[in-house]
Amino acid sequence: MHEIKQISSVQNALVKKILLLKEKSRERKKTGLFIIEGQREIELALKGGYEIETVLFQPDLIDLNTTNALFGNSKLTPDYIEVTKDIYQKLAYRQTTEGVLALAISKPTVLEELELKNKNPLILVAEAPEKPGNIGALLRTADAANLDAVIIANPRTDLYNPNIIRSSVGCVFTNRIAIGSTSEVIEFLKAKNINIYCAALSASENYIKTDFKPASAIVVGTEADGLSQEWLDNSTQNIIIPMQGEIDSMNVSVSAAIVIFEAKRQRNFE
Repeated sequence: MHEIKQISSVQNALVKKILLLKEKSRERKKTGLFIIEGQREIELALKGGYEIETVLFQPDLIDLNTTNALFGNSKLTPDYIEVTKDIYQKLAYRQTTEGVLALAISKPTVLEELELKNKNPLILVAEAPEKPGNIGALLRTADAANLDAVIIANPRTDLYNPNIIRSSVGCVFTNRIAIGSTSEVIEFLKAKNINIYCAALSASENYIKTDFKPASAIVVGTEADGLSQEWLDNSTQNIIIPMQGEIDSMNVSVSAAIVIFEAKRQRNFE
């Protein structure tokens, strides 16, 4: 049985620390810690092998037995802390919440350590994504398609930003994610003989005509700027989704999903 501690003051040192982790990317990077909110997200983090140090719960919203059940057969023994409703509302990110938060240890995202078990991997690369909502949606798509990896080139947003965790509904924990500069990612892909298919408006082939069955990386840029010239210079083939309306592009996560699931269709969803 866990020993239950209690916190009733918003001036408590741990409360202040969690607020910093919630709001400051610099603090998350310095400490290697981040906040997980919600039952499903905690369960997915545990399934993804994340180590959880501390669990905070609000007994009016979730009881101790339900909190305990999140850990199932896990060998982790985090500290359990009961907090007041006022403290929980101050710490929680979501308006509709489940009464449980966790303090977790981040995982390394070193590109050189990314192991691809599939001999013909299918990878999503996103260059300089900034909006947490878009990053979360990309991670949800990657999870739905069971991609071999997601690589973020030149990131502008901290991976453990609470907005990304929330918008990805925990898929930040279910994907194999690596981070590097554009040059490093291109070098990594070429060293592993992975074809590079860049979503671009110029010199592009209809994505339906592209053969994604060999090892492939589908590369997307931002909606505002597209991909950098370095990607276009190193592309195996630029690809495009034909637009039939007045605009020339769609939301990046929607575009990525269309191409990814065409690649999965060609691979018989294997």
